[in-house]
Amino acid sequence: MPRTSRVVLPNYPHHIIQRGHNRQVVFAGDEDYLYYLENLKEWKKKLGCKIYAYCLMTNHVHLIVDTGKETENLALLMKRVSGRQTRYLNKIEGRSGTLWEGRYKSSPIKDDEYLLACCRYVEMNPVRAKIVDEPAKYKWSSYRYKIGMEDINWLDIDPCYMGLGATEKVREKRYEEWVKGAIPPGELELIRKAVQRGQLTGGYRFVEEVDKKIGRRIEFRGQGRPKIK
Repeated sequence: MPRTSRVVLPNYPHHIIQRGHNRQVVFAGDEDYLYYLENLKEWKKKLGCKIYAYCLMTNHVHLIVDTGKETENLALLMKRVSGRQTRYLNKIEGRSGTLWEGRYKSSPIKDDEYLLACCRYVEMNPVRAKIVDEPAKYKWSSYRYKIGMEDINWLDIDPCYMGLGATEKVREKRYEEWVKGAIPPGELELIRKAVQRGQLTGGYRFVEEVDKKIGRRIEFRGQGRPKIK
């Protein structure tokens, strides 16, 4: 059966998930996580992409990536970073073969509606997996940077985060409160299904907007807009 065409939009954030082959371990120790992040840092700069959020789990990766002007940058970024990780681990473990499960999954995000919600979804992964009881205790995500606990000088700040307050301290406090607050019914399922199916993360107006941009109809199953209180 032929693969469905991936929807990638210029200058839009995309939610990315890439899993280890057969859900095998990708990150066994600190050096594995650090190696991946160093390559992510290097290649996002070379390609002009922006990284708004990330979370590295034991057997999979979540990223929020803005492609910039060139849509092919997303595929190039994932190819370079995942390829280096594969060669790195194969060399250490004295093996050959694939590290990752098929194609990565991606979903364009309507930034002013769902970008912060997707960042929360990504950074709350370790809590949902019961690895930690709060996101600040997990060091392999972007969350600690956004609440002022850690300096990650290569991470990009998205405009929705900037809109949370006039000062850095206000933004950090409000983001922490929002991430830990109540999640609207259906939000997690909407985000999960959108990226798993390669659909759009947004409302019906976003679908119509993208339809016009790419000249073909996009299937969509969605709900309302998440609210920030």
